[in-house]
Amino acid sequence: MSETLFDGFEKMGKKQNKEQVPPPAEPENKKTSSSKASKKSQSSSPVTPATHKTLEEAFKTLDVGDLKQQLARSQTLFPENPSVWVKDLAGYLNLNLTAPEPEPTLSSYAHDYPYCLSGKELKGVIKGLIGRCSDILPDFFDHCVYTMLREMDRQSGEPLHGYRLCIQAILQDKPRIATQNLPEYLELLRSVQNRPVKCLTIMWALGQAGFYDLSQGLRVWLGIMLPVLGVKSLSSYAIAYLERLLLLHANLTKGFGIMGPKEFFPLLDFAFMPKNALSSSLQEQLRRLYPRLKALAFGAKPESTLHTYLPSFLSRATPHCPDDMKREPFCTDV
Repeated sequence: MSETLFDGFEKMGKKQNKEQVPPPAEPENKKTSSSKASKKSQSSSPVTPATHKTLEEAFKTLDVGDLKQQLARSQTLFPENPSVWVKDLAGYLNLNLTAPEPEPTLSSYAHDYPYCLSGKELKGVIKGLIGRCSDILPDFFDHCVYTMLREMDRQSGEPLHGYRLCIQAILQDKPRIATQNLPEYLELLRSVQNRPVKCLTIMWALGQAGFYDLSQGLRVWLGIMLPVLGVKSLSSYAIAYLERLLLLHANLTKGFGIMGPKEFFPLLDFAFMPKNALSSSLQEQLRRLYPRLKALAFGAKPESTLHTYLPSFLSRATPHCPDDMKREPFCTDV
């Protein structure tokens, strides 16, 4: 099983999990019991399955009955520790869903891939367990993301489908979890900026929230992706995600109030100002999204909010300002 199956995990890479350090009053035998149970569980784990040609094939061979037994055993051994239950779930899924790992953003697949490949019974098991562990889901989400990043440092390069599956299952019902620690995740993103695959994995994981809640998706985009817009290795996915988000949510009303002038004008500049950090093709792609972004920024009553944007519009009316941008204060139709 994964090495992290019973290990405590760092919360945002800084906080030590309380389960790793029992309170002083805890008897020492509890730690010993946990250690023995961990070793017993790992030693009784089946041999790592062979890699399947496709993830669809891996799902077909997944033994849901065995998964149920493993989770039941975990809950028996650790009846008051739901963190272990969900980590066992992620570890089991990742161990058995062995198939080649595609590029980290899964952009060529449906927005809910790979979770969409889960059968009804498997989804029931995942949802049932997650529903019983709602209090620790933010930590579990962090665990899945950080475990994926750590696994990327290993030479084995094992696939990470199980953790992706759990991330999607969490955010499908509780998308707000993705936006609880955005400043910390932005700091993490910048710290690994020379590792594009890690950056894109972070962006993918947080971005899953947007497919179920437009407001949370916009918060993720503005808090994580806009700050790195212009970074060559990340810009393409950032704009592609924004495009998918806005196309998926035809009704923009739930996104009103998320974006203000502070967030809007950097987008305006990226879309219209020449010779910026975006390639011409990405700039054109962003410009096509601009009418919907403007609708989100101005909100339900543009006539009452436009005055907060007008000074910044006028400050850009310089001889070098593109004609399209000069017309923007007076073009409020979207």
